[in-house]
Amino acid sequence: MARKFKTIDEYIASAEPEVRGILQDIRNVVRNLIPSAHETISYQIPAFKQDKVFFYFAAFKQHIGVYPPVKGNRQLLRQLKRYRGEKGNLRFPLSEPMPLELIGRIARTLSREYGEK
Repeated sequence: MARKFKTIDEYIASAEPEVRGILQDIRNVVRNLIPSAHETISYQIPAFKQDKVFFYFAAFKQHIGVYPPVKGNRQLLRQLKRYRGEKGNLRFPLSEPMPLELIGRIARTLSREYGEK
C-alpha cells in the first residue's frame, strides 16, 4: 500500500536524502514569492493553492517534476523548451543545478494562470 502524505514536511522527509534540500528550496521559493499561497498535498504530491491549486512539484529518480504546464507566457515558454515533457509538464534533471529563479517565475505565472478565480 502506498504511503499517504498529509503535509509537505512528510513528503520531503520521505524523499531520498540527496533530494530533500532541493524540494525544500523549491518550497521556499514559492512561499517567498507568493506568500498568499497555502501549502497542501494533492494527488499525493506537494502543492500550493490560492483559490485553487496552481503549482505541484514532485521528486522522481532522475528529475523534479513541476505541474501543470505553463500556457500563456510566450517568453517563459521559450525558456522552458528544454524542460518540457510530452504533455508540457516540466522535468528538471537532478544531474544539473536546479534553476530556482526560473522555477520561481514559473510559480508566479501559474499563480496568475490557475490560482486565482
